[in-house]
Amino acid sequence: QVQLVESGGGLVQAGDSLRLSCAASGGTFSTYTMGWFRQDPGKEREFIAASSWSGGSSFYADSVKGRFTISRDNAKNTVYLQMNSLKPGDTAVYVCAARLKRLYTTVASKDYDYWGQGTQVTVSS
Repeated sequence: QVQLVESGGGLVQAGDSLRLSCAASGGTFSTYTMGWFRQDPGKEREFIAASSWSGGSSFYADSVKGRFTISRDNAKNTVYLQMNSLKPGDTAVYVCAARLKRLYTTVASKDYDYWGQGTQVTVSS
């Protein structure tokens, strides 16, 4: 069983930056595809970014491309999401997820196997 715990969320102003972290335990982190999603109440979970198991490749949603960067440190069992130039529309609960299969370009939440509880990001205008 894999446990994922996010941290780093908070309240920021438009244009600010924030870095989220997701610490994994209970599995072999270095073999997992890792992804970030976000969710607003009443809306479907939205794919944001994914990292291949090695960290050598990544994939982004068009809505965050050029502003957000996913990275990972397999020695620390942690994946990060650096968010720059934040907008009020980025306000959501951000959730990290682990996928046991190596295809990292899938955007469907159903393709991920383990989920964290999420961390709230609020961007004020």
